[in-house]
Amino acid sequence: MPLNHNPTIRQRRLARRLRELRIAAGLTHADTAEVLGSAESKVGRIENAQSGVRLPDLRALLDAYGVTDAQERAEIETLSREAKKKGWWSHYANAVDSAYAAYVAEEWEASELYNVQTSLVPGLLQIPEYTEAVVRLQTPELSDEAVAAQIKVRGERRQALARDIPLQFWTIITESTLYHRTASRGVMREQLESLLADSRKPNIQLQVLPREDPMNCCLFGPFVIMTFPATAETDIIYTESPTSTLYYEESSDVDTYTTLFRRLNVAAANASKSRALIQDALKETM
Repeated sequence: MPLNHNPTIRQRRLARRLRELRIAAGLTHADTAEVLGSAESKVGRIENAQSGVRLPDLRALLDAYGVTDAQERAEIETLSREAKKKGWWSHYANAVDSAYAAYVAEEWEASELYNVQTSLVPGLLQIPEYTEAVVRLQTPELSDEAVAAQIKVRGERRQALARDIPLQFWTIITESTLYHRTASRGVMREQLESLLADSRKPNIQLQVLPREDPMNCCLFGPFVIMTFPATAETDIIYTESPTSTLYYEESSDVDTYTTLFRRLNVAAANASKSRALIQDALKETM
C-alpha cells in the first residue's frame, strides 16, 4: 500500500489499537512480520498509521493477537474499512487549522465527552453570536470570511448532540465563566438562556463549579476526556494552550484527568443548583 502522510483519525485509532493488541499478545515486530510474510518495516508503517492494512492481513493479525471475541473483531474490521473515509470537517480544511480539524474529527467519533471549561462556554453549547465574539477576541487578524467559517464549523459540531445516537456530553464550567463579558450584554443573555435550555436535554449534563469552592485552585486549564463506542477503544485526553494542543493516551494520564473530573463532579453544583446559578448570572444581563 502507498505511504500515507496524512492519516485520518480512524487510521490513527486503528493503528493504536493494533499496536496495543500486539503488545498485549507479547509479540514483537519481527513476530508480526512473520505472520504477514512481510518485512518488519510494513508492521511499523501500519502501527504508525502510515499504511493501511488489507482485510486478509487484518484477520491474520487478529488471529495472531488472540482476538476471538466476535464483537471486538467486527468493530476493528469496521474501523479498518472506514479508515480512509473523510468526515464533513474535511470540507473546511482550508478554513481551519489542522490542529482544530483533528480535534473536531476526534470529537465527532466519540460517544461520550467529559469537558471542563475554565473561562468560556463549551464550544458545543455556544450560540453563533457568542462564537463570533470569541473568535474575534482570540484571533483578531482573521478575515470576515474566516470568522464565518469558524462559526459554521462550530454549528456543524453541535449536530453531534442531535444525531440518531447523540453524543453524551457532560460538562463542568466555572461560575466565573457565566459573568465574563465575552460578548455584548444581549448576546450574553441569549447565551445563558441557551445554556439553560441545553441543560435540560437528556444527553447533556451541565454543572457549575461555584466561585467560592476550593476546587477552583485545581483548574490548570480546560480539558476534554473522549470515550469511543468500540468496547476496546482507549479513552483520549485533550488539552490546549494558546500555542499548542496535546493528546494523552497513556492509562496513567487518562487516570489522572479522570480522577480530577470526578473530584470536580463532586464539588460542582448539581443540575438544579447549577441552573439556579445560571439564572443568577442571567439577571446581571437584564
